[in-house]
Amino acid sequence: MTDASLVDGFLADLRPAVTWVDDHIEIIDQTKLPAELAIAELRSVEEVVDVIYRLAVRGAPSIGSCGAFGMVVGLDERQPADRPAALAVLDDLVETIGNARPTAVNLSWAVSRVRDAAGKGSDVAAIRSLVLNEAQLITSEDRDACTQMGLFGMKELAGINNIMTHCNTGRLATAGWGTALGVIYAKAASGEPVKVYASETRPLLQGARLTTWELQDAGIDVTLMPDGSSATAMAEGRVEAVIVGADRIAANGDTANKIGTFTHAVNAHYAGIPFYVAAPLSTFDTSIATGAEIEIELRPNHEMTSWRSEPTAPQDISVWNPAFDVTPGKLITAIITEVGVLKPPFEESISDAFKKGDVS
Repeated sequence: MTDASLVDGFLADLRPAVTWVDDHIEIIDQTKLPAELAIAELRSVEEVVDVIYRLAVRGAPSIGSCGAFGMVVGLDERQPADRPAALAVLDDLVETIGNARPTAVNLSWAVSRVRDAAGKGSDVAAIRSLVLNEAQLITSEDRDACTQMGLFGMKELAGINNIMTHCNTGRLATAGWGTALGVIYAKAASGEPVKVYASETRPLLQGARLTTWELQDAGIDVTLMPDGSSATAMAEGRVEAVIVGADRIAANGDTANKIGTFTHAVNAHYAGIPFYVAAPLSTFDTSIATGAEIEIELRPNHEMTSWRSEPTAPQDISVWNPAFDVTPGKLITAIITEVGVLKPPFEESISDAFKKGDVS
């Protein structure tokens, strides 16, 4: 089995999506890719919320990491005078930052976890230290989770070489190798032949702009395909398996992910090929029984009617622009996590995973 250090070495020179530097956050501005690798500095809560909302930072784990560090930025920006004021600031930030994007559970989970850690602080300085430490711990835990998901997924997908993915789930979306793309990286680092088919992921083209750029940057064979071509690709035998990430997973395995995922799952089911989800335990929301309870974010009309200021449709057209869809657990072959590969029935395997992972 591939050693984690082998994949770490494979990706060693590649910059992470979110980084804490001295007293501020630095992110890769993903709205500028693939034309430009631009680094943005975040020194205010307004900037943190803005980059999360407009998808300059995206991918559930990266959003969580950015939001967690945003709690530190908020404390520094507002400079509370004493302990009660500092905790009140953090309570406000949980709402302000945590609601920047409602579907991805990692964001609300991360800011709430940071706020809980801050309660042990005796004064403002101690609270800030606890908040920063917790944000750094969330980031390092995600990095470790990506490592384990990659290794478990590589074993699960052994012998499968032609893999389709949707949206972007790699180092741009996480603190480590990635979720679904982490499995790809692990397979490539082990020397196993792997070819990736990346769907465009309309309307913002995260697959075209980000996944293809990221995989090319790592030297992995990748082919771009239209979102609507997955059934044909599967029917022609081009794709042996599909693997995607997730933004929220219900207790029964129903999975919210980037819009279009449900379509690919239906196509895979019809074609008789496996459909995998890769996600850390922080993406599971066991407080909800099914995907019917997941709030689906609706994005602005202009994302559908224009592209970088150029019109792509009549500007007064009615638009329905859901950012996510929910794939029923019955269409998912397995969910790859940092504690192992979960198989149906998901109500049981997810419950067991939380006991194993000791995640509350």
